[in-house]
Amino acid sequence: MSELAGKVIVVTGAARGIGAETVRRLARRGARPALVGLEPEELEAVADECGASWWHADIVDADALGRALEEVVERYGRIDACVANAGVGAGGMVRLMEPRALARVIEINMIGTVNTLRLCLPHVIASRGYLLAVSSRAAIAAGPGTAAYAATKAGVETFANSLRMEVHHLGVDVGVAYFSWVDTDLARGSDEHVEFRRLRESLKGPMARTYPVSDAADAIVAAVAQRSRQAMAPGWIKWMLYARGVLPRIVERQLLPLMPEVDRTAEREVARVGAERFSAPVGAGGEAALRAATERDSV
Repeated sequence: MSELAGKVIVVTGAARGIGAETVRRLARRGARPALVGLEPEELEAVADECGASWWHADIVDADALGRALEEVVERYGRIDACVANAGVGAGGMVRLMEPRALARVIEINMIGTVNTLRLCLPHVIASRGYLLAVSSRAAIAAGPGTAAYAATKAGVETFANSLRMEVHHLGVDVGVAYFSWVDTDLARGSDEHVEFRRLRESLKGPMARTYPVSDAADAIVAAVAQRSRQAMAPGWIKWMLYARGVLPRIVERQLLPLMPEVDRTAEREVARVGAERFSAPVGAGGEAALRAATERDSV
């Protein structure tokens, strides 16, 4: 991995999960990661572990994110690559979700990722560098209860694929990362939704498994080192990409019989906890994103 030695690599959503593990593995290979995220204490802990620097910034706030990236350049002199990893998950049936919660998922996952890639672009053009947008298996074959999340990840994929063609002649490469269920607080938080856990438990074969966060981090590190068009974990996702035209029908056939029961469970849950709590982003990272969104809404 000598290609990474000394490279300045911005990683968003670096406080936890895939982002934090990616930072650790980049640092071990001699890169200089710049951590960006919402949880200062967690960011500082990961940065100290890796001898790296961190910046507190909300990716939806383009001004704050832009200032953070300028400070990265002031500190290190350049940005060689960016991993646009930050995102949230909020599950639930669309008709039962609180409207603002749907909008927040779109703001964070889509607008935030676009902000990240756009604001990093002048810097990676200067360094003839690399951008990696983290999408999801959900962009290839979405399931019920993930409409907003899957839509944003499909949007991220399409945005990155278009951007790749725009900047290739400028010496910049753009990749898209696809992951299945990864053992992060986002996945664990999703399983706290009774109806969503029921759907997950109905899956069969490799799609039912939860994979270690190290698999995703290794795929990202390899993609950055090789300036890859795609990164994925586990490897069988490549077959999903080949078969994406027929996969939605396969998923529907498997899950549609469960939907009456799942829908009733979701209705009971909304009645018990309220639409706002039911629709909230999951996991500790989701809670941090919700606090940041609430602060933006109050301004």
